Amino acid sequence: MQSDNSLNKSSQFIKIPTYLVLLALLIPRPSEAQDKIIGSYALPEIPIKAFQNALISGSVADDHKIFLGAVGSDLWHGPADAPGEFWMISDRGPNGQIKVAGKNRRTFWVPEFDPVILRVKTEGNGIRILEKIPIVGESGKPVTGMPNIEGYDETPYDYTGQKTFPFNPNGLDTEGLVRTLAGDFWVAEEYSPSLLHLDRTGKVLKRYIPEGVKLSGTDYPVAAVLPAIYGKRKINRGFEGLALSGDQKTLYAVLQSPLSNPDKTVGDASRNTRVIVFDIQSEKVTAEYAYRFDVAKEFEGNPKTPADEMKLSGVAFLNPTTLLVLERTDLVAKLYSVDLSKATDILNSKWDNPQTTPSLEALADPATAELRVLPKSLVLDLKQFAEMPDKIEGVALIDRNTIAVSNDNDFDSEESKYDAQGNNLGKGKKSQILVISLGKPLPLP
Repeated sequence: MQSDNSLNKSSQFIKIPTYLVLLALLIPRPSEAQDKIIGSYALPEIPIKAFQNALISGSVADDHKIFLGAVGSDLWHGPADAPGEFWMISDRGPNGQIKVAGKNRRTFWVPEFDPVILRVKTEGNGIRILEKIPIVGESGKPVTGMPNIEGYDETPYDYTGQKTFPFNPNGLDTEGLVRTLAGDFWVAEEYSPSLLHLDRTGKVLKRYIPEGVKLSGTDYPVAAVLPAIYGKRKINRGFEGLALSGDQKTLYAVLQSPLSNPDKTVGDASRNTRVIVFDIQSEKVTAEYAYRFDVAKEFEGNPKTPADEMKLSGVAFLNPTTLLVLERTDLVAKLYSVDLSKATDILNSKWDNPQTTPSLEALADPATAELRVLPKSLVLDLKQFAEMPDKIEGVALIDRNTIAVSNDNDFDSEESKYDAQGNNLGKGKKSQILVISLGKPLPLP
């Protein structure tokens, strides 16, 4: 039998009417905000010949029916830019590879192509060009996108892979872009690799290259101020992304792939690439950090993905200690935040000495060498969006809750396939900008 005390205790519970319980279940609960694409925009089909000849009269003889593209190599939206407006930059122009006698040859479909900066407006589902700025030397002549140095860069061939073109010391493979509040530009490029300062008209004011790289005969000043170790960059894998600090005083450049240090075999297998910090006023590198890639097979979820598919292709400044870094393969892209304050500054250390054994690139676990790589935290996995194009290369901040990304469509010509008349047989891939609303705000100042 239940005691009187038990009965008194149980009687203290409040009975809630059934209708109130049901009502509580029907009231929507607040859910976590989700990442979502809120805008998708594509560049229209613009023939290269008509586009460039309107800027530089008679410069392109035959565009092989290739449309303007690859302007998504980087994307910039500055604090003074209007809503929906961005700056974009092309790379060196339509190019690909053809295998001849068992070896790849780098082909250039339009050797006269000149890298270009665009100011664009996203509207409807398209991209409208507002301003076109070709990159030129001090003389005003186009720099072109041709390789610079024989024996250091790839030999340039025509689209068939049979005829060679001359090297051009002025040529630039432009990839990263920022614009200052004063209106001038800074660009990261892959050949040397190098950083470039351009005025608002697109004229190269100075090119900053690694010590020891022999580049002469240029139509602009050159300063060899970057660490010499960067002369070991993997071909076609130099600086790929560029960020500008909030106070407009500092640049951050990411190296697309590990250096071939001490050789290509080590570089191709490595998971360790580099980030440099460049002071604009002194024109000097002031810091350098190691960035460690994810395991390629796990990143893509494919056991056949080789290590050298991993790349860094974009970077944005969040705050004085934090960068947003775009890590990718051609198929998968993820955005990570990295903390500079918790990583080892390796500038002028033994890791910049090519005689160091093992090299930074050869380290299977940098922690065993008391080297702290940039700690990273996943911000956004772009793979979650079914409509995300391949080869995402550009990232721009709009506000703490919104970013934009862009793809490099390789001018829809990277497979070097052409018809009997020598015209491109592309697949219709577009250069795009996608605007994304973030579920969690970025740590901006």
